[in-house]
Amino acid sequence: MATEQPATDVPADAPVAAPEPAPAAPAEPAPSEPAPNESHPDEGKVVAPEIEAAAVPDVTPAAAEVVPVAQEGSRLVLHHLNNSRSQRILWLLEELGVPYEIKSYHRLPSMQAPPELKAIHPLGKSPVMQDGDVKLAESGAIIEYLIKKYGKGRFDPGEDGWVDNLYYTHYAEGSLQPIIVMSLIFSILPPRAPFFIRPIARLICNNVQHLLIEPQLKENAEMIEAHLSKSSTGWFASAPNPTSADFLMIFTLETLVSRGPGVGPKIKEYVARVHEREAWKRGIERGGKYTVA
Repeated sequence: MATEQPATDVPADAPVAAPEPAPAAPAEPAPSEPAPNESHPDEGKVVAPEIEAAAVPDVTPAAAEVVPVAQEGSRLVLHHLNNSRSQRILWLLEELGVPYEIKSYHRLPSMQAPPELKAIHPLGKSPVMQDGDVKLAESGAIIEYLIKKYGKGRFDPGEDGWVDNLYYTHYAEGSLQPIIVMSLIFSILPPRAPFFIRPIARLICNNVQHLLIEPQLKENAEMIEAHLSKSSTGWFASAPNPTSADFLMIFTLETLVSRGPGVGPKIKEYVARVHEREAWKRGIERGGKYTVA
């Protein structure tokens, strides 16, 4: 930076653009400006913010203003679609206690996502999370990212539970969710078929449900029921707090309770337990009305 020349270098009889008291002192720097890297040693780096518990603002459900996160230049923004898997991201954000902004989108009458989401992500899907320059889609990726960056170890499974956590984190979307989606598709096809083939469509879809889909749902529900029965804490990884497996599994289990046959008491207790958590309730209030298909 060029050094400012002292006023004494200017001759006394020279014309001056703006009179100043003589002798004029060099322009005083801003008193609060620190030396480089003194108050912002990590400027230019992307680091996880160290948020003290007392410094986390109270994010009330009715809050309309966006409170920036502790890291300067970075802000969490959730692109949230109503009645979708995005709801579990809201639950995690409330558990983490970090400030965030919601940008809401509403389904079309066809239940498809609105075209505006394609401006956020090429596939036009939700959820999409932005954290400064980072833009991330896919629920599993978002959940793992948020826990690693902002969780401070509170939502880690621990050594004893990490295998169960790993399995159910990937099982939720890899194995269980496709069966649930198939069940949903075959339930909505008959009403949308042309009226003259509707009875045939209903017969075919009902047979597919009874012969293929419902047995798989029942088999998966029995496995989950047995696993939850053995959990020492009620969470999938037997950890003291929910882990990524729980944040991923809740949406599929809500749907399973709503649609699946033979759902046992442990699964129902699990869903009810999540719904009673204050963080879940705050997420519902911030995200808006939420129903499971």
